[in-house]
This record gives sequence, C-alpha cells and structure tokens, in this order.
Amino acid sequence: MKRPYRIEGIAIVSADGMIADSGGIQPDTLKLEADQRFFHATLDAATVLLHGRNSAEGGPHMAERRRLILTRGVVGLSRDPQNANAIHWNPAGASLEQAWNAFGLSGGSIAVIGGTEPFGMFLEIGYDVFHLSRTSKATLPGGRPVFPGVPSQTPDALLKRHGLKPGTDRVLDDQTGLTLVTWLR
Repeated sequence: MKRPYRIEGIAIVSADGMIADSGGIQPDTLKLEADQRFFHATLDAATVLLHGRNSAEGGPHMAERRRLILTRGVVGLSRDPQNANAIHWNPAGASLEQAWNAFGLSGGSIAVIGGTEPFGMFLEIGYDVFHLSRTSKATLPGGRPVFPGVPSQTPDALLKRHGLKPGTDRVLDDQTGLTLVTWLR
C-alpha cells in the first residue's frame, strides 16, 4: 500500500488561534494578501489537498486540484459525483493508505487545509511540516480553533507536543501583524 511521502498542514490563525468566526466563516481579517500568495503557492506544489466538507481554498485552480474531502456522510470512500478530482473519505471506514490509493498515486504530498477536525486528526497521524501564519491584529472570541484543544492550549504548544519544532518566525506583512512559522518534524 502506498501513502503520501509528505504530510503538510497550512493555516492562518487569529491571535487567539482561530481559523474562522463562531459561524464557521473565515473573516476578511484572516484573508491577507501575503498569506494568500504563500497559501496558493503551497497548494500548487501539493499532490492532493485534504479538507473537511465545509472548507475549500478558492482560486482559479480549485476545480483542477485532487482532493480528499473528510466526511461522515459516506461509509469509506466515494467519488464526488460533481468533481472527478475529489474523493469523499470517512476515516472510520477506510485508512489513509486506501484513500491515497484511490487516486492511483505512487507517491506525492498531501496538504491539509482545514478545518478543526482535519487539522486535529493529522496532528495524531503526524505532520512532516506545518505552516502556521498568524495575524496579531485580529482575535475571534468564540471562533473555530485551528486544533481541538485551542484556546486552552496554544497552536504552538500543540504542534510542539506532537513532535514538531518551530523554524524562524518570518514577518509577511508588518501592517497586519502577519507572521509565518514553519514547523518541522
């Protein structure tokens, strides 16, 4: 059985570790141009994107990208009837290896792009790398956290607890307080 050779997470969070507001919507305060450029470049390099049924990346290449969509709405694996590049995956009924093999791939990388449950599930499976962008100028009290366990723990503490080490803190945009840290296994 084959599986991806690299599992990569990528998220932008508010200062309090949220990826969306309480209604599950990513507000404009997290849609920052510098982060969007980095995000889409990372997605362009990925073999498959993985996200929950309410998450997606938008952009001009959205329909062209292979994707695994996490859902409890199927037993194991099911092709998306509206998108030939998408497979619905229920981890309770099929392994990651089975989901990967459904694409007929012999290697490649998977980019986990949200939401909370997919990000948390891959903390347990094991990220090879996680790109965490953060804006210090926005908070989303009561919002949707990047990982289960936030805000009682910070995203950084959870990444560290799961064996990742932070790289250099890069400033992407001074005006919005946007930074990026790439965490590595």
